[in-house]
Formats: sequence, structure tokens, C-alpha cells
Amino acid sequence: MSLQLIRPDINVDFVGKRHFFVLLSTAINIAAIFLLIFKGLNYGVDFVGGSVVQVQFSKATSADEIRRSLAPLDLGEITVQDFGSAGHSYLLRFEKVKNIASLGPTLEGELAKTFGPDGAKVVRVESVGAKVGSDLRRKGFLAVIAATIFMGIFIAIQFRNVSWSFGTGAVIALIHDVLVVTGALVISQLQFDLTTLAALLTVIGYSVHDTIIVSDRIREDAAKRRREPIATIMNRAINETLSRTILTSGTAIMVLIALLAFGGPILRPSAFTLLVGFITGTYSSVYIAGPVVLFWEGHSKVGSVSSRAA
Repeated sequence: MSLQLIRPDINVDFVGKRHFFVLLSTAINIAAIFLLIFKGLNYGVDFVGGSVVQVQFSKATSADEIRRSLAPLDLGEITVQDFGSAGHSYLLRFEKVKNIASLGPTLEGELAKTFGPDGAKVVRVESVGAKVGSDLRRKGFLAVIAATIFMGIFIAIQFRNVSWSFGTGAVIALIHDVLVVTGALVISQLQFDLTTLAALLTVIGYSVHDTIIVSDRIREDAAKRRREPIATIMNRAINETLSRTILTSGTAIMVLIALLAFGGPILRPSAFTLLVGFITGTYSSVYIAGPVVLFWEGHSKVGSVSSRAA
């Protein structure tokens, strides 16, 4: 006897609970928009320009000690971030540095006065100009917008014989996912850089993949049961794909939790983005994309919809 995670005859009323979850998602999206406007993302050097230096210390030290030791260099405001080595490794961010080429040796020389000749070592230096950072930020957001729109167009064309509303539902679900993820990034204040942007684009692709799986099953069931309401067919399709959704999403989420816990500070922002995105992407395929289709079609029988799916 094989072990089954989900019974094949399961019938959870996902569609019947759609109004509550649509209101909940709307409230979360509005909150995310307010967070973006009034607090904003913690942009990395890729998007705002400046220099980032990773420094390794032989003995545990504090951020205040580092700032005091670098004060004679007059480098302006310095952001010091613990890099996860119990006070031994720090990221230093400088907004304006005149001579980037000599930044590493200059820092090592000044830190040696306080921490000794071998007390501090510059591991890496990254610099991006302010104009380049602004261009990257603008193009990054355009990439997210373009990906969302074209994914919606693809689904609309793919399922046009069932209903064009599937494309609308996919776009709204993707906008929901992007807002939830960006809202979570604002709250966590994890750094938003190019790797985090790549993770956000990955979330869009994953969410669309999950939406396509559910939509394809709806199309198959609509062709078989033309006289049933579309809400009934949609609920059946979600239940039929539930086992696959839990297995694939659950496996990916377990890997991302491990990556978030043990991947280190460099991978943490992208792992966090993927984790939140995969969870909300699975959720939106059921409770956002579906209700949009139902709203579009109203209370019509599938006879008007499934006749095109045959």
C-alpha cells in the first residue's frame, strides 16, 4: 500500500473562501505600498552607488570601534554592518569616496593604528558610480514590470480558448506576489541588490508556472463538464493539483529554509526573497488568479466558457 500525502478524493472548498482571502490580500498589498512609499527598500550599492568594503578582524570588535578608528580619514557617513562572524567580519559602506583605487590599502593602514598590523584585513572592495546605480535601479524595476506584463499576455494567449480572463488573473496575481515580497523586504531591511532582483524575477516565473498548472487543469475539466458552473470546475481543478502543489512547493521551501539558515549573509537576501515569493506564489495561484477569473465570468455556466475549450 503506497503512502499518499493527499487523498485523491479530497474536496476542500478553496473557491468558497475566496472573498476573505481577497480582502486579506488587498490589505497586505496596501500595507506593502505604504511601506515602500514611506520607508523604502534597503538598496545595496548596486542601486544607489558608493563603495562597499568587507573587512576581517583577527579579534572580535564592535561597529563603534571601527567608526572611531576611521574618523581621521574624513570619509563622511560610514555604515557598518556585522557580517555574521561574531564580531570578526564587517561590511563598511561609504557613499562618497574620491580615490576608489586606494581605498583598500588606505583603510588597512588606518585600521592598523588601532587594531595592530595584522588586526584587520580588507577582503573585498566593490564600487558603483551613482549614475550607474540609478540606471541599474530603473532598468531593474522595468525588468520586473515587463516580466509581469508579458507573463500575463502569454497566459492570456495560451488559455484564450477557455477565457481571456486567465491572463488578467495571472497579471494581478503576479502584482500581488511582487508587492508581498517587496513589503517583506522593506520590513526585514535586507539588502536589495542585483542578486535580490534576480530572485524576485525568479519568483515571477515560479508563480506563473504554478498558475499555468492550475489553469491547464481547469481547461481540461471545463471541456469535460460543460454544464457545471465555472466555480465548481475551478475548485475541483485546485483540489486535483493540490498534491503536486504541496510536494513541489514544499520541497523548494524546505531547501530555501536551509539556505536561509546556513547560507550565510551573502545569500540571505536572495534566499529570503525566494522563500517569501514561493509561498505567496503558491497562495496567489489559488486565491488571487482564480477569483479574478470568477469575477470576470460572473455566475455564468461553463457552457459559455467551456464550449471554447472543447
